[in-house]
Amino acid sequence: MQEAVIKGSSYILAHTPNTLKVGGTTQTQARNKDSESEYLKNLDNYLRDFSEAVRYAPNQCYIGNILPDELKEIARPWYAEDNLLEEKRFGKRGEIMPEDEFYGLVQFVDVFDLVKLEEEFVKEIEPKLNDHPLLGKLDLELKGTPKEKIEELHNGSRTEPLYLGDRLVGVVKGAHESDENLSAHVIMENLMSKASGVLALLHLGQREEVNLEDIEYVIECSEEACGDMNQRGGGNFAKAIAEKAGCVNATGSDTRGFCAGPAHSLINGAALVKAGVYEQVAVVAGGAVAKLGMNGKDNVKKETPVLEDTLGGFAVLITADDGVSPILRTDALGKHTVGKGSSPQAVISALVTDGLDKAGLKMSEVDKYSVEMQNPEMTEPAGAGNVPEANYKMIAALGVKRGDLERKELMNFVKEHGMPGFAPTQGHIPSGVPFIGPAAEMMAADKLNRAMIIGKGSLFLARMTNQFDGVSFLMEKNTGAGSKEETADREEIKSMIAQAMRGMAESLIEDDKE
Repeated sequence: MQEAVIKGSSYILAHTPNTLKVGGTTQTQARNKDSESEYLKNLDNYLRDFSEAVRYAPNQCYIGNILPDELKEIARPWYAEDNLLEEKRFGKRGEIMPEDEFYGLVQFVDVFDLVKLEEEFVKEIEPKLNDHPLLGKLDLELKGTPKEKIEELHNGSRTEPLYLGDRLVGVVKGAHESDENLSAHVIMENLMSKASGVLALLHLGQREEVNLEDIEYVIECSEEACGDMNQRGGGNFAKAIAEKAGCVNATGSDTRGFCAGPAHSLINGAALVKAGVYEQVAVVAGGAVAKLGMNGKDNVKKETPVLEDTLGGFAVLITADDGVSPILRTDALGKHTVGKGSSPQAVISALVTDGLDKAGLKMSEVDKYSVEMQNPEMTEPAGAGNVPEANYKMIAALGVKRGDLERKELMNFVKEHGMPGFAPTQGHIPSGVPFIGPAAEMMAADKLNRAMIIGKGSLFLARMTNQFDGVSFLMEKNTGAGSKEETADREEIKSMIAQAMRGMAESLIEDDKE
């Protein structure tokens, strides 16, 4: 059976500080409780401008301008002025989009005329979008609405405002009078998730070896849900994103698993390719508005910048073995089963050691582990600590327990096989997947042979089960052997068919002579 490979990946961020104030759950709950709270009054003082967000080293790492090991060498706090990097909006694998342009993209992906943008604002952003290397190639056809009408809609009760600072530049309308699943707030969340997913998929299509029209199936794996009162999570983000990204030959579906959704989806995509159901499968996800400013209260209390000011997105393309791209191994999967138990040790053991045992590998034979890659500067102010480092210590401790490592090697294992977290705390966004792009780059440069991508999910948040969840897979450098064997097999089959046809033809000729 042919191997499945990771042909390409892309990663995008949309800097959305105003959306953070309007739609992030920490802010909406604070506003519902006390719209004049000290937190809301002081929040603006701790929000970053676009330049600061772009120059922030973890963001540069996420879009591919530096590798995680390079981030490790930069002094913390990374948000300090002396530690900010050169302002590069575009990276090897994506971009960081400013909020004004993102609003334009949100209107572009809206097919029900629910996003209204003020006409002068449209005139301001149209030249920027036309100059964009990807969006400039599309027929955006943005529509402007008179300022008076925007204000009238905003003063109604069924819209969500779109601000730039104190300026009202648009609104998002609700799609139904009484269905809360189609309320303006939910529509805004879903359209912004869709827009960031579209942007990620468009960036994936810019890789010279990728043609979006060749993609046959799209799997969307965010943590959002779209539907109406009769099917609240009916979907389908995947096909909606594929439509706007130009994947004209694709169908698709949504996969959900909290933070583990992306890893589940990548394994599903690889299985579809290996089975020959589809030749090219894209796994894509947009960001989560609800998680913007999630730890904002702790930032303001400790007088640190509110760093959770970006929506994340990514896209990964899985194809049949090309002899070059990294292999996604499906023969050595880790999985947290129902019977494994939900202690942290049981979860990490199921996800790490079970897969290694199937592959006959020691823990030290995996060069890098990518687990929950949350940026620690986003989690530490809230008391959650350095999440990636905690995972690496637990993995190393398991290695000692298994006899793969000596106790004295524990911290060195963390240093050599781990990496600093560099992804925004957008749930599914940091869950293992951010390292796929850097891993592929390092494999191409002969700096990495094997990585383990781990997705973990907290299913108990939905109050349906107390179970944790997770899956993992190995990503390995491609030696080209599988592709050659596959080619040889195909040639052998062709030869056998040709011989059989010649034999049949000769037999028919002999029959005619008789």
